[in-house]
Amino acid sequence: MGTLKKPGRVKSAILNWMGIPISLTDGTFWGEWSGKSSSGKTVTADNALQLSAVWSCVRLLSESISTLPLKIYKTNIDGSRELAKQHPAYTVLCRRPNSEMTPSRFMLMVVASLCLRGNAFIEKLYIGSKLVSLNPLLPQYMVVKRLDNGRLEYIYTDSKSGKRVIHDKNIMHIRGFGMDGVCGMIPIQVGRDVIGTALSTDEAAGKVFENGLQTSGLLTSKTALKPDQRERLRKHLTTFSGSKNAGKVMILEADLSFQNVTMNPETAQLLQSRGYSIEEICRWFRVPPFMVGHADKQSSWASSVEGMNMQFLTNTLRPLLVNIEQEINRCLLDSDDDYYAEFSVEGLLRAD
Repeated sequence: MGTLKKPGRVKSAILNWMGIPISLTDGTFWGEWSGKSSSGKTVTADNALQLSAVWSCVRLLSESISTLPLKIYKTNIDGSRELAKQHPAYTVLCRRPNSEMTPSRFMLMVVASLCLRGNAFIEKLYIGSKLVSLNPLLPQYMVVKRLDNGRLEYIYTDSKSGKRVIHDKNIMHIRGFGMDGVCGMIPIQVGRDVIGTALSTDEAAGKVFENGLQTSGLLTSKTALKPDQRERLRKHLTTFSGSKNAGKVMILEADLSFQNVTMNPETAQLLQSRGYSIEEICRWFRVPPFMVGHADKQSSWASSVEGMNMQFLTNTLRPLLVNIEQEINRCLLDSDDDYYAEFSVEGLLRAD
């Protein structure tokens, strides 16, 4: 595969993402696609999860959907419906997707991939013509390419099997929000400035504690210090830095005097910035802030627990549920009008 020669160009990254063969093993593509945020932080899915807001949003969405019962129904001639337990897709979706996963763990991985990577890829395995297993694939190792005949080609690369081409009939590709119909956009990368700012703010807050809950002060001397004296003094001061050394009494010699330069976190707007970052991240994941523990006067406007659950179900979960249901119908049920998949959301609609 070729390698990108002009890192930093968004246009070339988009073209490569849409199907031009590139290298996935040397980090060139992912480095160009992600880039750095305006705050100077390089945002990836791994370090984004270090933020409590991102962690909570992804867990909330993936665990909420993974715990909803998913069933396959058959519509009878009289308009009634019944569970399609004899359908091969019922076994792999509702009982055992593969040899290692339960249905809940399988759906949790699918939704987490959608939240972080914007796409979820599931490989369908057959014995003859019978569907026997669904194996979720890691989106970061997948390249989607539009062929000349209009079909999509899926190229998957991993350390065990190397590069292999998967026919589109053997892939269930669930796309998140996107604009080209080929792949969903990657939320972590589109929102890298917001997440990068949050990472920088958390790091700045941590540095305040690392430096003894306050900023550095000034040491003044009536005489000039020699280089070796400055070095000994600098090493001596390390015994008074850090939160574990807060409150120690410092002894100064040779006419040295210490002038403290304080910085109140409120004054530096660290607390406000961290709160604002949580709200911004929640906007990207379309999660009400109060559901990730960020409660204020504006966030929990619903009048009851039932109203809050209805808001979450209607505005946040329903688009994801419909997207997954329709992809199941398209890829696993062969678009048969007599069969359809449906999540049961009655548990979320219960009153308090």
